[in-house]
Amino acid sequence: MSHSLSRTLLAAAAAAVLAATAAAPAGAAGHRPPITVPPDKIVIELATVNGSGCREGTAEVAVAPDNTAFTVTYSEYLAQVGPGAPPTAFRKNCQLNLRVHVPSGFTYAIVQADYRGFAFLQPGAWGQERANYYFQGMPQTSQRTHQFTGPLNDNWQTSDKTEYADLVWAPCGEKRNFNINTELRVNAGTSNPQAVTSFMAMDSTDASVSTLYHLAWQVCPAPRP
Repeated sequence: MSHSLSRTLLAAAAAAVLAATAAAPAGAAGHRPPITVPPDKIVIELATVNGSGCREGTAEVAVAPDNTAFTVTYSEYLAQVGPGAPPTAFRKNCQLNLRVHVPSGFTYAIVQADYRGFAFLQPGAWGQERANYYFQGMPQTSQRTHQFTGPLNDNWQTSDKTEYADLVWAPCGEKRNFNINTELRVNAGTSNPQAVTSFMAMDSTDASVSTLYHLAWQVCPAPRP
């Protein structure tokens, strides 16, 4: 299966996941209390974009209509080894700084992050996806790593979930940007990088979903008189 066709199939599957997420009741995932979702539309803007995997203009953010999730779509996020690949291409990273406009009286946290892409790994080669995120001025979440081994010629997907009791909430009444750090890495392993190519991508050819961040909401306590 070609890379472009596989990425098209990935797009369709990811879009279906987003639709299912929007339709699911708030208490369906895990044993968490009902969540009040703000009625007003939230807005997320890309403040800064840095990294070898997401040069400016190759990452876009979109918010789900029901405010339960937002997506990040990449168009040039690919790590590779093999004939003709630059020596630094084995590792690509992306650091996004997001300006989140939240309706007054609400705060949010990330309860789950889904990462998707396509991998073509030769026998003996392996690839990794790493990610973490944090609010400006607050400690980073622990970095989570997912490894894939060749032979592999298929879509890939990982999910990082956080128990409700362990969620890190944006401080109420404060404007703090939200940071996302991701990395793709490919290693030739026992394969021959002079003769064969291996790659791992987290990108999309159209307006489909590449990564999906599920939001949990809380009503902020009323300020003391």
